[in-house]
Amino acid sequence: MSGENPELDAIRERYARRQSVDARYSRLRAEVLLQVQERQRALCRMLRRQGIYNLANLDIAEVGCGTGANLLDFISLGADPARRAGNVLLPDRLDHARGVLPPAVHLYEGNAASLPFPPQSFDIVHQSTVFSSILDDPLQQELSTSMWRWVRTGGAVLWYDFAYDNPRNPDVRGIGLARIRQLFPDAHITCHRVTLAPPVARLLVRIHPTLCSMANLMPLLRTHLLCWIGKP
Repeated sequence: MSGENPELDAIRERYARRQSVDARYSRLRAEVLLQVQERQRALCRMLRRQGIYNLANLDIAEVGCGTGANLLDFISLGADPARRAGNVLLPDRLDHARGVLPPAVHLYEGNAASLPFPPQSFDIVHQSTVFSSILDDPLQQELSTSMWRWVRTGGAVLWYDFAYDNPRNPDVRGIGLARIRQLFPDAHITCHRVTLAPPVARLLVRIHPTLCSMANLMPLLRTHLLCWIGKP
């Protein structure tokens, strides 16, 4: 696409390389299911602390929605499909999302930072492991600026992503709390460390799934940040 940031093509190439290991992240795997459930519990606690007990009356968007699993999670928690929007960069993932999501969900293809949403369109704008896949600082800033613009006053960016670099995966980089504050300088940020380190989880689940829950009690073994990035 003319004028497109070269980093977007690089991201497409990185995701293409991951296709061969996508089975590692299948929810049919015991350790992945445990991680998803733990994240969902943490998300529900975070929403309750914000005084949110009903998602049906909220407008919620997700950038980088992939195959639609997170969108489905929100719908299962009571979100109205007609008030949900998702974006994905890759056409094949968009096709998959369209096949599994209710038709009322609004889906958009392409660069999330260029989506035509008016300012203050959403109560929550969600991202899950998107920013750690963007290795270009200006593109990170462009996307965060767009997301912040779309959030209504009193709403939030809901963030879930790696906090640390993975030395075995040069296609991603960790996004710590200091960087999140740079990306959203005007926000009120609440963060919790979640998700047992995937290599540890894969090892422990072979012995017994309960070991994953026990290991997850140790914050130093958690590799992701779940953040409520509130717009005052």
